[in-house]
Amino acid sequence: MSDLSLIARREALQREAAPSVNVFALVRHLPIGLYSSLGLIAAWTLASEFQLAPALFLPSPITVLRQFAIVATDGFSNATLAQHAGTSLFRVLAAFAIAASIGIPLGLAMGINRWVRGVFDPPISFYWPIPPLAYLPLIIIWLGIGETAKIALITLAMLAPIVVSAQAGVRSVSVGRIQAALSLGATKRQVFLHVIARGALPEILTGLRIAIGAGWGTLVAAELVAATKGLGFMTLSAAQFLVTEVVFVGIFSIAALALTCLAAIRLLERLLTPWKGKD
Repeated sequence: MSDLSLIARREALQREAAPSVNVFALVRHLPIGLYSSLGLIAAWTLASEFQLAPALFLPSPITVLRQFAIVATDGFSNATLAQHAGTSLFRVLAAFAIAASIGIPLGLAMGINRWVRGVFDPPISFYWPIPPLAYLPLIIIWLGIGETAKIALITLAMLAPIVVSAQAGVRSVSVGRIQAALSLGATKRQVFLHVIARGALPEILTGLRIAIGAGWGTLVAAELVAATKGLGFMTLSAAQFLVTEVVFVGIFSIAALALTCLAAIRLLERLLTPWKGKD
């Protein structure tokens, strides 16, 4: 038998010995959320195909996808989808940066010092449960109808969760760790940086995730007043003219950007707090 035939025979035996791909095993390992998402899309498609609701109220997924392409290229309300998304993303990220830069130090200070907590806890506890639409008129009276008012409204929606989470993070730090660090000769600054702030970091990151969700939830309210661009403005304008497809495009675009921001914070959480859940 020639060398070529021996090689061919060996390859055939290896192919026969190789395990076959189990499709059902692969399906079982898919994320559960994927099944629920596919189920919702299938139910939506069936409802539109069998006309369980008028197309004005429930357009088909294909119609929404086509409208998505139209808005992305031709635009809606004098701006393309990318311009609307960029404006909204700038407002949310600017508010997020302001809220985080104020809320994290304030929450840490409230967790450490009872005087700071006594001063700032009442106003934060007072305004946090109030819906943003309730104090939107005051924001307009104080700051006008420009970008400052919109960013300020979103910042207020984000600030309270960050402050509360940072304060809770300080309280979650074990007193034994602080005492151990002090007994080993650590200064107060070192204890704060390496024990308190580090121990509070998981709670702070959780608060940032809550805050970014609250910020995107407040976006539509912020873009109610004198806005000319933004996903919330586009969605509200489409609703006024009963262009339901564009309303769906706006909702899905806001959801996509919000999920991207949440995924980024989750990634940051895995990088900065690899010990979380392993104590």
